[in-house]
Amino acid sequence: MRVLIMLAVMAASMVKAAEPIRIREITTPKVYQSASGERLNYRIYLPSDYDKTKEYPLVLLLHGAGERGDNNKSQLVHGATDIVAYSINHNEPIIFVAPQCPKEEQWVNVPWGGASHTMPGKPSDSMRLVIELLDELRGAYSIDSHRMYVTGLSMGGYGTWDIIQRKPEMFAAAFVVCGGGDTGQAPKLIKMPILVAHGELDGVVKTHRARDMVAAIKEAGGQSIRYIEYKDVRHNVWKPAYSDEKNIKWLLAQQK
Repeated sequence: MRVLIMLAVMAASMVKAAEPIRIREITTPKVYQSASGERLNYRIYLPSDYDKTKEYPLVLLLHGAGERGDNNKSQLVHGATDIVAYSINHNEPIIFVAPQCPKEEQWVNVPWGGASHTMPGKPSDSMRLVIELLDELRGAYSIDSHRMYVTGLSMGGYGTWDIIQRKPEMFAAAFVVCGGGDTGQAPKLIKMPILVAHGELDGVVKTHRARDMVAAIKEAGGQSIRYIEYKDVRHNVWKPAYSDEKNIKWLLAQQK
């Protein structure tokens, strides 16, 4: 018995622990430039064995207000590591894209603390550039058009609602974390699988913003929307939302 135990201990000690994902090292900083010269920083991750003859799902991450700027790094602080680590650890290759909204700009030009809002007639400059970037990426990389996903937190949660309201045909599913949308746009989203996560005690983006969107989509006939409200959690619900692998697994399982 002692021999068996010793062998088991030796075998365990020889197993190399999984290396932590260093998201800045495995993503490439790039800049999208529009036809008129406008620029948008973004990071992109491609599988290590990327093969242009195969098609890959794409995951777009829209960061929160605190990660705005021009360093092309901060947008990776929340969510990015969880998403890419899931892809690597579960052998589900993806193309991952994280644009960075410039300081003082927003993905959606609406107040975050409002009780409701109406979707602006035109996307913000930053959101317009994101949409243009996605069009460029679809031409540059082998992307599965049936498996394009978007997720975002806080300001990026607003951005997620905004982009799927403007481009519902583009995405197979969305994962919205502590954001608010325009309930009047709900009929556009009844067929899209959407996972919504919000903190019960969120005082920044009021919890009812998520509840209202979920209710509006269900009232319009939507049956593919799911809602998770994290008890006793405030605004930083992105921590449990993205670290729960079940949420990432659900997102990547959806397709048109």
